[in-house]
Parts: sequence; C-alpha cells; structure tokens
Amino acid sequence: MENTEKTYSMPRIGDMAPDFNAQTTIGNIKFSDYAKDKWVVMFSHPADFTPVCTTEMSGFAQRQAEFTELNTELIGLSIDSIHSHLAWVNNVKEKTGVYLNFPIIADLDMKVAKAYGMLQPNESETAAVRAVFFIDPSKKIRLIMYYPLNVGRNMDEILRSLKALQFSDKHKVAMPLNWKPGDKVIVPPPKTLQEMENRIADTSCEKVDFYLAKKSIEV
Repeated sequence: MENTEKTYSMPRIGDMAPDFNAQTTIGNIKFSDYAKDKWVVMFSHPADFTPVCTTEMSGFAQRQAEFTELNTELIGLSIDSIHSHLAWVNNVKEKTGVYLNFPIIADLDMKVAKAYGMLQPNESETAAVRAVFFIDPSKKIRLIMYYPLNVGRNMDEILRSLKALQFSDKHKVAMPLNWKPGDKVIVPPPKTLQEMENRIADTSCEKVDFYLAKKSIEV
C-alpha cells in the first residue's frame, strides 16, 4: 500500500538555521542578513485573530525590552497574509494597547514553516504549531521548543532558556535543573585522571562527587 503521509524537514539542534527571504510586517527580510551579531528567537503561531495566539504575541511584545537587553531580536510567523497581520496588529493595539512591532512573517506559501518543521501534519496541515527556535549570532539553532495548537507557551521559560544558553556560552558551564540567573552552575566534569584528582582536591566548588560539582559565578 502506498504511503501518502506528508513529511516536512525538521531542523535539529546544532543545524544552521535555514535561510529564507520573506515578507514581514516591517518589510522584506533575508534571514542570513538579518540581526547581524545578534541572537534571534523565532516563533510561529497558528493564526491571526485567535485568542491563545493573541495572548502569546502580546506576551512577546510586552517583554520585548528584556529580549533587547539580551541582544536578541524577535521574529513571529503564521500562515496568514500581510494584510491579515497588519489588521491584527492594529486590532491588538486598539483593544489592549499592546503594539506588536517586531517582524511577523506572512508565510502564505508555507515555505518558511516547512523549512523549520513548523507544520506537523497530525496536528494540522494548514496551521503552524507553536514552535520556538533559539538561533545564535552565527545562525546556528541552539534550542527548539514545540507546543500543540491548544497550549500556550511560557514566557518566563523562554527567557530563562535564552539566558541559560548565553551564560553557558560565556562561562563554559552547564546549568542544573531549574537554573536561573544567580544560581550555582555545573562545572565541566573531569576528562582525565589528573583532572579528577585536581577536582577532588579543589575546595573552591560545591561537590556532590568529583563528577558533579557546582560553583557560583558573579554576574
């Protein structure tokens, strides 16, 4: 029996973010030329003028200054026309006072959604799921979150994850469960016998054992 199930590419953590040209609410952008030397958080929503999406997009807008402080640009996307996007942005501003002034991709041909695996056929073939891509300044995908159509995202977790990625890159450490800025971090485990002996003798960090050690880093 012929398999007619549709499949779309699914970028993975560590992949380079697929490049694209797209019409957005701030004009046309070519992703590879956009946000030079900055992080990008790109997120999709199922449709304009829908309740959960309105709360989410408003949440990104209300906390946009926090992303800016983290050297991060926001990009939204849905499979709607630019006219729908503009009308929705205006409606949200009129009704709530929140202005969605970050670029929102009008992905009518679904090229970007397909390139980023935002279409999940068993969920919907015509609406993007709630995907979030964390993309570093080299345009590498560093973290991916997927949510179904009926569950809104958690803005605190999105910001916490972004801070964790940036802090890890800067200090070459890992983050334990529930880490938030100011908490102790995990130092890399030893890779040689000498490093293990040095770790055992080290009194500058909190050790559960030589392979699990934490320390504070001033921010």
